Amino acid sequence: MPTPEPRVPTTAGAGPMSYAIFQLARAHRASAAAMLREMDLHLGQELLLMQLLDRDGQTQSELLESVGLDQSTVSKSLRRMQDAGLLVREPAEHDRRVLVVHLTDKGRAMREPLAAMWQTLEETSARNLSEQQAEAFIRTAYAIADALNSRALRREESE
Repeated sequence: MPTPEPRVPTTAGAGPMSYAIFQLARAHRASAAAMLREMDLHLGQELLLMQLLDRDGQTQSELLESVGLDQSTVSKSLRRMQDAGLLVREPAEHDRRVLVVHLTDKGRAMREPLAAMWQTLEETSARNLSEQQAEAFIRTAYAIADALNSRALRREESE
């Protein structure tokens, strides 16, 4: 049975691809959030953990740059993660005002569960796609992201 075409609101009629991206992002985010809740994590915390798993001992500023979230979101997430025992924040030796973030053993133990979550999310997302469709989607998604990011960069430069 074919999947019914989603009803696109008339105000989004001039942007059917953009509306499809919005719907996709919303569905993907909801699926990821449900999986993260099972690990006692909130959306965005997995991004911080993954950055720290790749390079432990980053400053809050470095983490902020790498995940692309605003400062208040990162600060709140790090505080929650510290309260949960996943990481510790300590003043840097070179500047006591700078906080350096280190994973705890509990935080490092999240590597495998996070990798499994991403694999499950990938398998679920690509379930109805051929390998070629999945590869084409990845290329297309990055091309769209590049176009959006370059427009935002041009806008920032002109301000």
